[in-house]
Amino acid sequence: MQAQPLLAAVDLGSNSFRLQIARVEGDQLYMLDGLRESVRLAAGLSADKYLDVPAQERALKALSLFGERLRGLPTEAVRAVGTNSLRVAKNAVDFIPQAERALGFPIEVIAGREEARLIYMGVANGLPPSSKNRLVMDIGGGSTEFIIGNGPEPIKLESLYMGCVSFSTRFFADGKINKHNLKQAELAARSELQTIVTDYKGQWSDAFGSSGTARMLSEVLEQNGYSESGITREGLEQLRSHMLKVGDVQSLSLAGLKPDRLHAFAGGFSIMYAAFCELGIFNMQPALGALREGVLYDLWGRSHDNDMREITVQQFMRRYHLDKKQAQRVGVLAEYWARQFLPESMDEKALQILLWAAHLHEVGISVAHSGYHKHSAYILENADMPGFSKKEQQRLGTLAISQRGSLERLRNQLHDQQITSQVMALRLAILFYRNRSDVRLPKMQGHFTGSKFHLFLEHGWLGQNPLTETAIREELKRWHDLGVSVQLGEI
Repeated sequence: MQAQPLLAAVDLGSNSFRLQIARVEGDQLYMLDGLRESVRLAAGLSADKYLDVPAQERALKALSLFGERLRGLPTEAVRAVGTNSLRVAKNAVDFIPQAERALGFPIEVIAGREEARLIYMGVANGLPPSSKNRLVMDIGGGSTEFIIGNGPEPIKLESLYMGCVSFSTRFFADGKINKHNLKQAELAARSELQTIVTDYKGQWSDAFGSSGTARMLSEVLEQNGYSESGITREGLEQLRSHMLKVGDVQSLSLAGLKPDRLHAFAGGFSIMYAAFCELGIFNMQPALGALREGVLYDLWGRSHDNDMREITVQQFMRRYHLDKKQAQRVGVLAEYWARQFLPESMDEKALQILLWAAHLHEVGISVAHSGYHKHSAYILENADMPGFSKKEQQRLGTLAISQRGSLERLRNQLHDQQITSQVMALRLAILFYRNRSDVRLPKMQGHFTGSKFHLFLEHGWLGQNPLTETAIREELKRWHDLGVSVQLGEI
């Protein structure tokens, strides 16, 4: 990826959408323009997990504003990520194309732990060096991330399904605050936290809150005399008593509490209070960095030979004891075929995904050799793969499951010439290296018209390699059964 002088991150959060633009100077990022729009996606999720029309309209309006600000930036300089509400919304697949048109750039929906990794990256880059473990907590609109890290490296990553908007809607829909609903909200949060208490409690020295909720609570506690610095257990206790005394969110008159945060205040407080109780937190300082800064640093790393996705692929190859020489052979040949098939429209990003798929195509052998391509697809689609979006993992899974056997599962994707070419390239590369050694390959050429593949091999080579010829003939029949023509010739 070519280095860019300006980078932009768009955070499609469950409470608000944020845009951050940074200038690149050497190894540093300098934050420039930033925009925030209150969208409250989580409030628009119905009980059966469908995003309602008003929430979609608010989102599209905000993205249109961001798109205007981003106009003129190249695609590789912008990364937009969707979080919990887009992870769980059943109609996200229909909404996201509209959102991409409004923004003018692709949108990636990231997994919870990937969100946690990016949050920690954003926070760590804004903190002074320390040899101590740190806890970072980020209360979003629909999920809350907990990370323990040391220096720039995260050690533990978790994303829990609770957020300030979803909890406020669930427990404080009418704006009333009483002992019963506040206790129910706190118990629900403490129940979620039970899944991480054993691994997290006592494993860190300093705690930081990276969300708007944490910064707002810190300001409220300090400005109302409940805390001298940051969020404290004693300060939360005093604030809790005040909330119960007032009894209504709209009637809370607290310095530092902005009107646009009222709708999510009670839910966010409940989650923070529960975390202090369950994890043994006594003081938490607000952090400057958050998800959008993490996205920027991750995007910057991709153009400076520090792509987290490549690091993840290498880690997977070691973890699953993959044959690196075979993976390299298949990757080089697959890339060659892909460039032959679509020399104009096979972009570098698609080629990189194909290369990673080639390197990881045998990951399923660790489960079982029989049907290993199915196991490979499941692992690549569902494992935590730092740096990868859900869409990228789905593409890896599609390539993995299509690497051998029937092509029937590809039928509904034949309209996408890039996927079709990637699959053909990967299958041919595996076929030519089926003996897993550095054999002499014939001269090869190919092209793809969109409905027909043309493959040309060195004159006489197939006659000298009958096993490969038989495999190629079987391959041509599978594509023919799918309705795709393949012409085989000689050069």
